[in-house]
Amino acid sequence: MPPLIDAATRELLLANGREPERDHHPVLKLFNPMGPATWLICAMEADGDTLYGLCDLGFCEPELGYVSLDELKEVSAGLAIGLERDLSFRGTHPISAYAQAARGAGRIVELGKGPDMNPRG
Repeated sequence: MPPLIDAATRELLLANGREPERDHHPVLKLFNPMGPATWLICAMEADGDTLYGLCDLGFCEPELGYVSLDELKEVSAGLAIGLERDLSFRGTHPISAYAQAARGAGRIVELGKGPDMNPRG
């Protein structure tokens, strides 16, 4: 199984984590291809485990917060098809804009392009 975060993305996330006061664009989208969970990640703390971003577990209440990379890896390992990284995702807006749109829609949505970001439609 390929890593959830490649080296270049990890460095960008760590750099963003050193500036927590900024409203960063998400640089990583992870999702469960067999379920409703999606994460837009914009920063990683120096511990290399604590990620910050928009978390949508499929309960119509997406929220900004922290998630453990180790816990995501455990979840991924326990799934028939592990969590996947959307390699085509490019964050075009600050994470706060994604969060505002997600709260209104009850799920993470694409900004400025119309279609839902949830790969399950």
